[in-house]
Formats: sequence, C-alpha cells, structure tokens
Amino acid sequence: MPDPAYLALAIAIVRRAGEIQIARRVSGFRVDKKGAIDLVTEVDVECERMCLAMVTERFPDHDLLGEELGGRAAGAQPSRYRWVLDPLDGTTNYAHGLPVFCSSLALEIDGRVEVGAIYDPTRDELFTAERGQGACLNGLPLRVSATTALLDSLLVTGFPYDVHVEGTDLVALFGAFLTRVRAVRRLGSAALDLCYVAAGRFDGFWEQCLKPWDIAAGSLIVEEAGGRLSGMDGSPFGLEAGQLVASNGALHDQLLAVIAAFRAGRPSD
Repeated sequence: MPDPAYLALAIAIVRRAGEIQIARRVSGFRVDKKGAIDLVTEVDVECERMCLAMVTERFPDHDLLGEELGGRAAGAQPSRYRWVLDPLDGTTNYAHGLPVFCSSLALEIDGRVEVGAIYDPTRDELFTAERGQGACLNGLPLRVSATTALLDSLLVTGFPYDVHVEGTDLVALFGAFLTRVRAVRRLGSAALDLCYVAAGRFDGFWEQCLKPWDIAAGSLIVEEAGGRLSGMDGSPFGLEAGQLVASNGALHDQLLAVIAAFRAGRPSD
C-alpha cells in the first residue's frame, strides 16, 4: 500500500490548482498558442509551478513530469518516484469559458502508477485512487457501469490537436462507433473522460495521440473502479503508448472489435 502522504499531497496540489483556476477565471489570464489550435494559458504554467514547488518542498528527491515545463530530475540518477502532472486538462474549454476542465496528478513508483488525484473545481468533484485500495469520488467508492450491450452504451472520445490536418480516420472511427452505440460524447478532457468511465457515467472511452500526463491518474482511477484498460489493438496498456481504450470491462472486447473491423475496412458484427 502506498504511503498515505502521497495521496494527501496529490489531493492538496490538485485542490490548490482548482482554486487558482477558478480565481483566474475572474481576474483574467493570458492565452498563447503552442500550435495552430493548441492553446496554453498562464494559468497552466502557474499551476505547474505551484505543483513543482509543493513536491520539491515535501519530497525533494522525487522527479516530476509536467505538460508545460517538461521534466525535472531531482538528482543525477532517475528517482524511483515520478509525479506526472497535467496542471489544467481541458485548456481549450477553460480558455473559452466552458466549465469542463480539471487538474490531474499521479505518482509513479518504479514505473507504475500507484496514486492518482483529479479535481474538477466547477463541480467540486475530487476523484482519487490508490493501487489496491479502490477509487473514490469525494470519499465515496466508485464503480464502473454494468452495461453489457454496445447499443445501450454511452461512449466518449477525444481528438488530437492536429485533427484539422489528420482527421479523416479519426472522424470515420467516430462514425463507426456512432452507428453502434446509444451516443458518443466529446468533452475535451481526457482526465475527466476516464473519471466518468470509473464513475459509470460513461461505459467506454477511446483516444489516440495521448501523453502520459493526460491519462496517468485517470487510468489508475478506472482500474481501481473495476474497469479495464488496453491499447486500441488490445495490447497491454502503457502510459507511453499514446493511445488507449478504457471501459467498464464488460464492453471492452466489443469496443476492440469495432476498432479492429474499422481498421480492416469491413463492418463489425
């Protein structure tokens, strides 16, 4: 069982990030571009610097991987401990005033995520997990849905920032799912997508072109809520793979079958 101090720190950091995000919506913030449609706000950077300072103060020998400021190694040799942070997941939503965003923080120990915390400040929803200890929403246990029929499922996905250039297959796969399920949503926050699978609000999620900070905490929360993770081809899930399918477990093979059939160029059953 992980040291309880790790989850306590993760919770403190994501809650503080949420306070900053809400405050800066009132005071205003600068928005810059990292790509044609990929935004970064000064709030992203402020939250990441806050996290770095809090981790360094509490655990100076731990490493940190963040979306905006890159990696930080605490010593000459890589640490057994690495914090993986998305200071503001859903930046485009945030920049446009859409209240669907969060902060996400996970701790890897020896290369495996052991602790995760994700905080949505607009709904005051704190999702947490410790490996082997289950997942919780505001302290109450989480469990994935019991949906077994694809036609009864509500799915969610996301698109990468180069979708306007390389979007044909992504949109076509979206369409392949849309004709086989109850509905498909696109929220703009992979971290919250995963939390909502864990909470049973969504039955499944797939996405390509992901970074470790997008999914580190959320993947553990799904696992600890009884869900299943894999690559889009059914391969074992890994943070560095850049893509995943997450589900309630009961639907997982059906989701993979749709993807496989689409890639093979034939209708799925």
